[in-house]
Amino acid sequence: MIYPHTHKNDQVDNYHGTLVTDPYRWLEDPDSEETKAWVEAQNQITFAYLEEIPAREKIKQRLTKLWDYEKYGIPFKEGENYFYFKNDGLQNQSVLYTLKSLNAEPRVLLDPNKLSEDGTVALSGVTVSDNGKLLAYGLSTSGSDWQEWQVRDIKTGADLPEQIKWVKFSGVSWTQDNQGFFYSRYDEPNEQTKLEDVNYYQKLYYHRLGTPQTEDILIYHRPDQKEWGFNGDVTEDGKYLIISVWLGTDSRNLVFYKDLTNTNGEVVELINQFEADYSFIDHDDSVFYFRTDLDAPRGRVIAIDTNNSAKEVWQEIIPQTEATLEGVNILNNQFVADYLKDAHSQIKFFDLNGIFIREVELPGLGSVGGFGGKRYDTETFYSFTSFTTPGTIYRYDMVTGKSEIFKQPIIDFNPADYETKQVFYESKDGTPVSMFITHKKGMQLDGNNPTYLYAYGGFRVSLTPSFSVNTLVWMEMGGVYAMPNLRGGGEYGEEWHQAGMKEKKQNVFDDFIAAAEWLIDHNYTKTAKLAIAGGSNGGLLVGAFMTQRPELFGAALPAVGVMDMLRFHKFTIGWAWTAEYGSPDHPEDFPTLYAYSPLHNLKPHTAYPATLITTADHDDRVVPAHSFKFAATLQAAHAGDAPTLIRIETKAGHGAGKPTAKIIEEAADKWAFLVKNLDVDV
Repeated sequence: MIYPHTHKNDQVDNYHGTLVTDPYRWLEDPDSEETKAWVEAQNQITFAYLEEIPAREKIKQRLTKLWDYEKYGIPFKEGENYFYFKNDGLQNQSVLYTLKSLNAEPRVLLDPNKLSEDGTVALSGVTVSDNGKLLAYGLSTSGSDWQEWQVRDIKTGADLPEQIKWVKFSGVSWTQDNQGFFYSRYDEPNEQTKLEDVNYYQKLYYHRLGTPQTEDILIYHRPDQKEWGFNGDVTEDGKYLIISVWLGTDSRNLVFYKDLTNTNGEVVELINQFEADYSFIDHDDSVFYFRTDLDAPRGRVIAIDTNNSAKEVWQEIIPQTEATLEGVNILNNQFVADYLKDAHSQIKFFDLNGIFIREVELPGLGSVGGFGGKRYDTETFYSFTSFTTPGTIYRYDMVTGKSEIFKQPIIDFNPADYETKQVFYESKDGTPVSMFITHKKGMQLDGNNPTYLYAYGGFRVSLTPSFSVNTLVWMEMGGVYAMPNLRGGGEYGEEWHQAGMKEKKQNVFDDFIAAAEWLIDHNYTKTAKLAIAGGSNGGLLVGAFMTQRPELFGAALPAVGVMDMLRFHKFTIGWAWTAEYGSPDHPEDFPTLYAYSPLHNLKPHTAYPATLITTADHDDRVVPAHSFKFAATLQAAHAGDAPTLIRIETKAGHGAGKPTAKIIEEAADKWAFLVKNLDVDV
């Protein structure tokens, strides 16, 4: 295969005495005519290759058919109104509905599909005022992290004049009087370079309805701390503004608060050291409840009396257990605790003294979302999903403890034809690692099964069982889906996370490699039939695997990956990841980053497996330059016959808000690529 010519320049950087070449630095400018021409040339070759695969159209048709089912979001209630999202099947974006009662006829409140012809304008957040009369909603264009917030009258469906710009990494929180909301924003960026420029100095504001954004009240900012970000949330009773102060992707945070009943109330620093994660739950007068991992890496619930907030008098309400406490809410005046036990959900109730009440009986090993609502609500909703169970919505009675199905999707497949098992394998250093494996029942363990090995391993993100039409189509073709819970994730608490951070990042790659070896050793598959995949930090994972063990697998699908570990911190929010990775600017971190950086460890004259890199031109989370430079370097180094291609989506970003049509097209390309290169019979 003849790839587009990618010229090199003579860029050389000195990192603490080590000279590092960066010949494709020019690809970091996505708006240059040179880069645009390169993108077009790469896409021409890639799409021509994919379109010639005979199975692609059949795969796309099956994806489209299976995708065409009703998908419901979890209902929530504000004032007298219920709200939920619904997608009829193939709509590019889900539609927000409102209804007076669960049996009433739902009414369309906001249809994002009408905001753009191609579905590339998406809702990035919604918050309803306490009285249920106003909707604040954020919009994102082409997948960008930048949001613009507006306000809609729920009864009339008319938009108010509000226009809140330059919001990123923030929702909004209404005041109890329904007259305005708190939000965080950055200063107005350079319009030409807003998708690449770094984001510093976030500020917390209050916006009062009917006033221009220029008159918004600055609540809190720290000119001396450019990396601090602020999430402001009003307590359910409206008395306090709880300010969570975040520092990049560090799981540790600070907690400040402001008494909203006192017009002259100052911001009080309740927790002013970055030593643990604190998630505010609720309060009783001066007693604040938090979920924290302080002295409890798997999480516990504590109470802090703001009248005497000395650490030595903090009270433990729910102690740490073997399971990981993911989150806590209060419903029916009880703690609802969301746990992960070996990467699957458990929901338990406790009274406000921490006494266990009961556990929710779930349909099986899977993932639960929901259990939201107000403090004294006796009704709530949750979703349950597994690898073979599409997201089903349940209504839960907090008094009787009974669940009943509210909405259950109907899809053209039989879950009973598939099976899931959870295995534990040993990593390189002997650490046991969990892995879920799903496939058709009756599959022969003869080493010839095409296998898709997907993982993430970072930022305390937990991978739990969930349903995917894309995965189902792969399994229908005889494929195996394997998902290990690598170190760096949050499945087993903060210690598990830290075991895959910074100088210990190689543990994550070792865990992933060991998963591949286990699947081969146990005759699920063989090298020629094995594909590895991951996105974002998972794209980095795939890139590192490619450079360290290219002989172990047959195909790679790195998506929107962090590939340049020496310059990741120089774009948009990349600086925030130094809490996870370390910084190449620090002499003590540089050797580790340089040792595994995918871009810098591709070796010339090496035969790499078939590779389909995917990225998007509007990704301002992991800028596309990572994938551009990696693709150019890979194509120059590659000595084998397997294709090494890059697929660059247009008018799309890191993944959030991607239209259904684009999701199906990308999935069809991905599976077609694997069908051809792993020699799968379709």
